[in-house]
Amino acid sequence: MTRLIALATLGHIGLLGGAFLFQFAGYAPCPMCLWQRWPHAVAILFGVLALSSVAPRAMAALAALAALTTSGIGAFHTGVEQGWWPGPSFCSGGGALSGMTGADLLSTDIADRVVMCTDIVWSLFGLSMAGWNAVLSFGLALIWLAAAQRTA
Repeated sequence: MTRLIALATLGHIGLLGGAFLFQFAGYAPCPMCLWQRWPHAVAILFGVLALSSVAPRAMAALAALAALTTSGIGAFHTGVEQGWWPGPSFCSGGGALSGMTGADLLSTDIADRVVMCTDIVWSLFGLSMAGWNAVLSFGLALIWLAAAQRTA
């Protein structure tokens, strides 16, 4: 059980760390990318608590929920990127320009940091970062569930 918890916790550290490394390398995250990071942080917290012998089975089950949450967000984000369904209007091109001044529209201050949720800025073997997050996080959820099933 402890090895599975450690493996899953390290998996989340790797995925979250990878997201920050991509950002450091110049791949600015969109809002949905940022949403996917929070459940990783929560799973890491549950993993640390489980490794500290604080209700390890319960913490593993909660971490599985966190992993499934980020996997679900990643799958939804992948669908938005592929055009299978619409994404949030504020990050997928459907947002209204009302409320913006002419200066806002002409400003170049944030142009290099704005990423639309529909943009695929990196992919490997046909999967975007969101797609890889969905797949790998689902795998981590399975590890968490296996850990929760084991006895101490």
